[in-house]
Amino acid sequence: MAVLDQLTSQQAIDLENKYGAHNYHPLPVVLSKGEGVYVWDVEGKKYYDFLSAYSAVNQGHCHPKIVGAMVNQAQTLTLTSRAFYNDMLGKYEKFATEYFGFDKLLPMNTGAEAVETALKICRKWAYEVKGIDENEAQIIVCKNNFHGRTTTIISFSNDPVARKNFGPFTEGFIKIEYDNLQVLEEALENNDNIAGFMAEPIQGEAGVYVPSEGYLAAAKALCEKHNVLFIADEVQTGIARTGQLLAVNHENVQPDILILGKALSGGAYPVSAVLANDDIMNVIRPGNHGSTFGGNPVAAAVAIAALEVVKDEKLAENAERLGKIFREELAEFAKENELVTLVRGKGLLNAVVINDTEESETAWNICLKLRDNGLLAKPTHGNIIRFAPPLVMNEEQLRDCINIIKKTITEFKK
Repeated sequence: MAVLDQLTSQQAIDLENKYGAHNYHPLPVVLSKGEGVYVWDVEGKKYYDFLSAYSAVNQGHCHPKIVGAMVNQAQTLTLTSRAFYNDMLGKYEKFATEYFGFDKLLPMNTGAEAVETALKICRKWAYEVKGIDENEAQIIVCKNNFHGRTTTIISFSNDPVARKNFGPFTEGFIKIEYDNLQVLEEALENNDNIAGFMAEPIQGEAGVYVPSEGYLAAAKALCEKHNVLFIADEVQTGIARTGQLLAVNHENVQPDILILGKALSGGAYPVSAVLANDDIMNVIRPGNHGSTFGGNPVAAAVAIAALEVVKDEKLAENAERLGKIFREELAEFAKENELVTLVRGKGLLNAVVINDTEESETAWNICLKLRDNGLLAKPTHGNIIRFAPPLVMNEEQLRDCINIIKKTITEFKK
């Protein structure tokens, strides 16, 4: 078959299964078009997107302003590498640092790259500023985290699927329980070699676990007390997803190092970034770190446009308002439906916990029925369904989706 031939859904799935590595288990739907909160499959069926490419498409599919910025820049200059200056990177760096309130930005491409970058910055700061002996620095992380799948990152994962047969692993990490200030304090007080504490403000992949109110602010205060860097991984929770520009803003926390990705480009292009103030970022010098594509002109133009959309269209405010409606409606529904045990989240990052074991296929089968009824979502950790639509969704659309979810679960038979 010719590359440009129109495929059926099954043909597209068969091609991936034959020629692609089997590193994902997608929901069986083949998408060919997206606009706003909607996507269409190759047969033309229309769906609500309730995953937003894991919160990368916060601004909606194919937002005209973001796509326009990408096309215009791609027709002018796409890549120079960092061997030369380009006329877009500095504009983007100034815009983004002022937008988030930091001195400097280090541009990368993917979320995992940005996490790796933050870890390197933290360690270098520990040796050159804090005075920890070289190769002795340790970074505290949380159990059930998800920060990516590079070798260093899976070294501090406790997901057996991500870790099995990928060792040996990188040392220098201490895993503690999430949302537990006592264990964090103990780890900080008993070890002079702690360089940083890295956490997701909400653990998304683990099942949208929202920490206790005040946890983030107290954790930041403990880090300050012990001269330890607080690193916020906001790759999924950032850029208005949780009802604030950043999830840490709910507790007025300014992290020492901020990690961004996904919706930093509105899903149009791989763009990630690490932000910090001069006293931290200035440890990075020429040759220490880099990326051929990091900070390329297209990425810079796209990111500026994507961030402008968030502010101009008040997406954080919309996520806050609609998220409350979503949780209130489904929490009431859960009281009368034995299949739903819990609804939790912030803004438009929410999860519904299904009354079954993690090993069951109930949540997966519910997602198949949701697909049949015109809504796309995906389970995480077996019995939890994550619901995260584009933030451009309006209340009428949201209520339509709530009705689809209620109807599907009510009619579902195990």
